[in-house]
Amino acid sequence: MVPRSGLAAVSEALLAMNRRLEVREVLQTIVASARDLLDAEYAALGVPDDHGGFAQFVVAGVSDAEWKAIGPLPRQHGILAAMLHEGPQRLADVRDDPRFEGWPSAHPELADFLGMPITGDDEVLGALFLANKRCAKPAGTCGFTEADEELLGLLAQHAAIALSNARLYERSRELTITGERSRIAHELHDAVSQKLFSLRLTAQAASALVDRDPARAKGELHQVAALAAEAADELRAAVVELRPAALDDDGLIAALRTQVQVLDRAHAARVTFTPAGVRALPAAQEEAVLRVAQEALHNALRHSGARRVEVSLTRRDPGAVLRVTDDGIGFDPRAVRCAGRHLGLVSMRDRAGGIGGSLTVQSEPGKGTTIELEVPGG
Repeated sequence: MVPRSGLAAVSEALLAMNRRLEVREVLQTIVASARDLLDAEYAALGVPDDHGGFAQFVVAGVSDAEWKAIGPLPRQHGILAAMLHEGPQRLADVRDDPRFEGWPSAHPELADFLGMPITGDDEVLGALFLANKRCAKPAGTCGFTEADEELLGLLAQHAAIALSNARLYERSRELTITGERSRIAHELHDAVSQKLFSLRLTAQAASALVDRDPARAKGELHQVAALAAEAADELRAAVVELRPAALDDDGLIAALRTQVQVLDRAHAARVTFTPAGVRALPAAQEEAVLRVAQEALHNALRHSGARRVEVSLTRRDPGAVLRVTDDGIGFDPRAVRCAGRHLGLVSMRDRAGGIGGSLTVQSEPGKGTTIELEVPGG
């Protein structure tokens, strides 16, 4: 087989690596690109851990059944250790090298070998190697060349950038999730815990009044029921926020649809969602749209007494408009600001401003509320 060559093939491989955001996907793309570019039968990439092994190990050219039969992940020894600590390794036959310590019996037979460390900021991020170069020459006369080593070195430099970016992306997501969970924990403490404490005191009061003032005891029990319902609403809202649909996996439309379906089942109000013409937005904008929708829905269902809440997401080139409308009691936005009860409006405006969007609130007593978020697109 003639190896793929030329600037177009290299460019395609580099672009493919940098399109991915998840570390695992980046690793798989690096391995597939290296195997394709250098026309090798096998390729593998190991990410070392701090305990003499590999935290992740990705292969190409090995079937799932073969990989399962091979057994546990390799350790950092022999040729793999040499790649990590000594640099590139190009061998005519890895089996003849004194550092070759033998691999599991189920492992494919390797001959010619080319290994390259992936390094970034003085840190070894991975060990990338290829084996068994495919060519039309007679067996034993092929093997990897100096030009192959240079090409793999170039690929490894760009792989380091793609892998570092993916790590930063995953860490930022973890921080975002941690921040959201911390915020919800505070809300649970401030709202649900206080309601449960009030519930307990009210129940104790009702118990003390049962014999000497049954009428007052009955009133206290009605209050217990009301507090319990409020606590249940708080818990439902928190659970919904703890388990949002994954934007990366499902997309914004599916995430909003799932959110609305959950709330429609959990509340007496009818909650609906209508999408129109929106396919995808930049990641930060999709997250902002989802969070503003959650906040607006929470306010409508908790505070407005609405019988119907309508959510729509409409295309407005080059961006989109989210609209959440309810038929509840409404409020005077100016009075709410003066009273210091923001109903999440500050949070929603912050999210809108953070993505270059705008938030509009239309409401007045007795006429419901409409919250509109316009995002610029990209």
